[in-house]
Amino acid sequence: MGFGQGLSGLNAAAQELDVIGNNIANAGTVGFKSSSVVFSDVYANSQVGLGVKLAAVNQRFTVGSITNTGNQLDLAIDGMKGLFRVEDPNGNILYTRNGQFFADEKNFIVNAQGQRLTGFGLIGDDMAPLQVPLGNLPPSATTDIATMTNLNANANIVYEQGDTIGLVYASSDGGTTWNQYRYRMDSASGAILSWSNADGSPATLADGNYNFANDAAGTGSVGPFAVAGNAVAPADTAAIKSVGETDGIVARPFSTTDANSYTHSLPLTAYDSLGNSHQFIQYFVKRESDAGQTAWDVYYAMDGNVINPTAPHQMRFSESGQLVSGQQNTLNITNVGGLTAPAADLELAFDYDKSTSFSGAFSYTFTPSGYPTGEYAGISIGTDGAVIASYTNGEMRTTGYVALANFNNLNGLKPSGDNAWVETGASGQPIVGRPGTNGLASIKGQAVEDSNVDLSQELVRMIIAQRFYQANAQTIKTQDQIVQNLISMR
Repeated sequence: MGFGQGLSGLNAAAQELDVIGNNIANAGTVGFKSSSVVFSDVYANSQVGLGVKLAAVNQRFTVGSITNTGNQLDLAIDGMKGLFRVEDPNGNILYTRNGQFFADEKNFIVNAQGQRLTGFGLIGDDMAPLQVPLGNLPPSATTDIATMTNLNANANIVYEQGDTIGLVYASSDGGTTWNQYRYRMDSASGAILSWSNADGSPATLADGNYNFANDAAGTGSVGPFAVAGNAVAPADTAAIKSVGETDGIVARPFSTTDANSYTHSLPLTAYDSLGNSHQFIQYFVKRESDAGQTAWDVYYAMDGNVINPTAPHQMRFSESGQLVSGQQNTLNITNVGGLTAPAADLELAFDYDKSTSFSGAFSYTFTPSGYPTGEYAGISIGTDGAVIASYTNGEMRTTGYVALANFNNLNGLKPSGDNAWVETGASGQPIVGRPGTNGLASIKGQAVEDSNVDLSQELVRMIIAQRFYQANAQTIKTQDQIVQNLISMR
């Protein structure tokens, strides 16, 4: 036994203690990956061997625990496959698991070393440093309004002046037989306009004439009315007469200020090309319809002005409550904003395709396009690496995607300091893509990945390395004693 073996053991143990000490020192370093030593024996021509040597120092690329930080640009790679791709001021590409980023004076996303985080644009696979998109979001005019409503099929019909109301009633000529007759009455005057049998043929009275009176025109009431089965009671007289005042009715023309002139209203906010908001209201009016259908008219008003006062949009529903006509409508609105804030003309496209008319309360959902000017409010990064800017108008915009890289041989990467690596021939070419694609890990925003150092394991390894060192020191001491004995034999 020579001193060489013991010295090699001391050297190997000291190197292992160095690695363990480095692991312990970086137990609090974000994104740090612990290392372990690999030893190999040394052989010459002799089978006895010449000791031990350090063959390699391998890094453990296991995933550390993830800690939430609340910082908008902090990122954690949630999985083993993936490294952030950063670019230093000289254009060199490095790779790191440390996701502590912030925006520099030029709004680039950088780390503490000034290395810029790289990623993809919205189109294509070209990569470039990512920037925080500061600045206002320009306004967008409202163009589409998808409206899904249920218009109550049991709602009262709203009549207007000039509408004709038809009624059927039963009468008797003083005998024992009752006959059915139909008459049409003007809703404005209450006057009888026509008189016929229920089957539609002209009425003939063989046994004298009838006199009946009605007060359907009312005395100026604006409330609804209903006709029951015995609403009109005829009386035996010598002639048919229309008795009543022709000016007693109050007409029901549509008016935004008369809640009785429409059935439902649906307000929303529309925006012009300058980002100004306008109060836009849809008014739904139930109308008398043909048999087997339910009829609704739609009026539109913006900023208190009715856009289509004489030409309402007509919606017709089948007996099953499904919309059969009037699914789409387009409005062209000019002179938007007036003289004080003139904006481009508005062209609004309405989609009622999913609307119904069932029995039940009025309900609705609508999704209008358009929004006002928005100021930059913050940024977030999704699990897929999407860089999403949010604005004060509630809008959000994706401006790019963080890139992740993976290597076939992670241990082939060369450490470059500052918790980063560079590629080598041993590592192979990087496999770059968006998080969550091609086997790459996902990203968790406002969080960082802690060091993967296991302190308890490192302390155990340190005790073993210490015993290893002591044992090799003992072999040297033993060898020295043997030499001393040989010297003392003279």
